[in-house]
Amino acid sequence: METNRITGKNLIISVGAVLCIEAAAGGLGARIHLDPMIFLGVIRLLEIALLASAAVIYGNGLSSVGLVRSNAFHGFARGLLWSFGFGMSALVVYLILYAFGINSMRLIHTRMPGNPSDISLLFLVGGVVGPAAEELFFRGIIYGFFRRWGVFVALTASTLVFIAAHPGFPHIPFTQVIGGIVFAIAYETEGTLMTPLTIHVLGNTAIFALSWII
Repeated sequence: METNRITGKNLIISVGAVLCIEAAAGGLGARIHLDPMIFLGVIRLLEIALLASAAVIYGNGLSSVGLVRSNAFHGFARGLLWSFGFGMSALVVYLILYAFGINSMRLIHTRMPGNPSDISLLFLVGGVVGPAAEELFFRGIIYGFFRRWGVFVALTASTLVFIAAHPGFPHIPFTQVIGGIVFAIAYETEGTLMTPLTIHVLGNTAIFALSWII
């Protein structure tokens, strides 16, 4: 992977754009009479558009954030393989913990809405749109910038920022810790953002599906 994909200017503009959008969303959320999940989806789509635009205008194009049309299918296919391996590993860990009387489902359980349309929105926004925005920012921008100082620095920085964006204190955010590490390693190994994006989408979808069924 190239170590100078994301310039300092691109990083500053991208982080500034996301912070401004999140701050504005926090102030407007209670004033706009819109379904919270739809509102969140609009915010994430806006972030995707601005981050992509920043990469094109102030960076080295979409390839700098790991998005290249020629290897998109390869990245997706690799993401499926990574997801299968990750899912099997998670199943083994779950069975081992269950054998010791520990129900690890509580660590990933998501409170599901009662309305079918709201459930569909959760799967769409939380399972697809949200992961797309997060991978573009945390791996494409944050990891891409810090990669110039090595894999360990980039992995640590992107994972810590990923965890900070998903506060779960005082509990340790195991899902975010593991996810941040796996997504970063997948991005580094495959060299395309499509791989961690696929893992992220399938992972979130699996968590929602399990929370809905169980």
